Amino acid sequence: MPQTDNGNGRRLFGTDGMRGKANHFPMTPELALKLGKATAIFFRKKFRNPKIVIGKDTRLSGYMLETALTSGLVSMGANVLLVGPMPTPAISHLTRSLNADAGIMISASHNPAEDNGIKIFDAKGFKLSDEDEKGIEEIIFSEEMSNDELNGASIGKAFRVEDAKGRYIEFAKASIGNESLKGFKIVVDCANGAAYSVAPEIFSELGAETIAINNSPDGLNINKNCGATDISSLSRKVVEAQADMGFALDGDADRLIVVDSKGKEVNGDKILGFIAEHLKSAGMLAKETVVATVMSNSALERHLSGAGIRMLRAPVGDRYVIEEMRKNGYNFGGEQSGHIIFGDYSTTGDGIITALQILKIMKAKNISVPDAFRLFELYPQVLVNVKVREKKPFEEMPRVLGEIDSASAALAGKGRVFVRYSGTENLARVMVEGENEAEIKEIVEKIALRIKEGIGVE
Repeated sequence: MPQTDNGNGRRLFGTDGMRGKANHFPMTPELALKLGKATAIFFRKKFRNPKIVIGKDTRLSGYMLETALTSGLVSMGANVLLVGPMPTPAISHLTRSLNADAGIMISASHNPAEDNGIKIFDAKGFKLSDEDEKGIEEIIFSEEMSNDELNGASIGKAFRVEDAKGRYIEFAKASIGNESLKGFKIVVDCANGAAYSVAPEIFSELGAETIAINNSPDGLNINKNCGATDISSLSRKVVEAQADMGFALDGDADRLIVVDSKGKEVNGDKILGFIAEHLKSAGMLAKETVVATVMSNSALERHLSGAGIRMLRAPVGDRYVIEEMRKNGYNFGGEQSGHIIFGDYSTTGDGIITALQILKIMKAKNISVPDAFRLFELYPQVLVNVKVREKKPFEEMPRVLGEIDSASAALAGKGRVFVRYSGTENLARVMVEGENEAEIKEIVEKIALRIKEGIGVE
């Protein structure tokens, strides 16, 4: 049976917070002000004077949104702790470390500099649930804000946290017990993003010979021809420097792409398999289960099964992986795209901690990158993104559903079809997996064509 995902039904929040082109709805200072007010009102129902951490990546528009959010929050009685440019997982950690009631990250992750986004964390450092995000939306679109005005001593304050960077650095290092990484030579691509300062320091302080690239942000070059979305410069540098491996972070450093000593990308599913096997052998894999997503290759599932490890699939989005982990007491999961979650250390995907764990395991096993990830052969998988004007439910497009049903029948027992809308962009994503690459390419093209006919491109 084909799987489809038509979005989450909310007006502002997608699968990873709120996102869009900066200075255009919904990423305007006017809406950020309202979001700040609504967030303060929402958390005041739980905490008398909520304390909220705000971090951001290196986008120029971050100043605009940070100021507007802060104004909205303090106007409704919240106290704000500003930590400046920091990775998304750092905001999750700092929310807990500073005993705050919520955290907010201003970032559009892997998107270009023209975009921006806002993610909200609860007091435990977890991204808000769909229900809580919907609750904040309802406040924004209600009369509650206009009827709730504070004055005098009831208005909140904003403070700059000076030691935020050091707190996260020590937290990340502690995730591997401050174990020495001497003997490794690595290249770290910081994507001119949120980790431009902290990532090189963490690896260097642990003893790795560290070459940092794309670590000079100017507000406009985040993710530009670099980072997790474009590993070409990383691959070249790894080969040129004769490094053991390279790590590419995305704009907010919650995602990691790995390249080997020859500059070749290591598939994210192989990273999941490599780490999961180690955790199981060390008796550290809770319930001997890994939580992946519907996008993970079936070869990973088959490989893990052979190692006595169960693999569960969650919807796309690291927070859905985390929700499944929390609900059933699992401690490891992730996405093929590079969001890896170590539940024993972090409450969200963390590219830096993932890199540290990989290095620690490789050192313990005394193994090279090619050998480490030579685990299984992936089944051919083709993914196509179709730009759309609107996210029309697939159920309202019979020809699209017909094409998906035909493809699923043709691949029965030897492949699968997955079609969904992006939660952050106007894209329909079509993924087909099977034994014959030529066959699945043809299937993808047919489904993509039906979607274009049914909705139209931008």
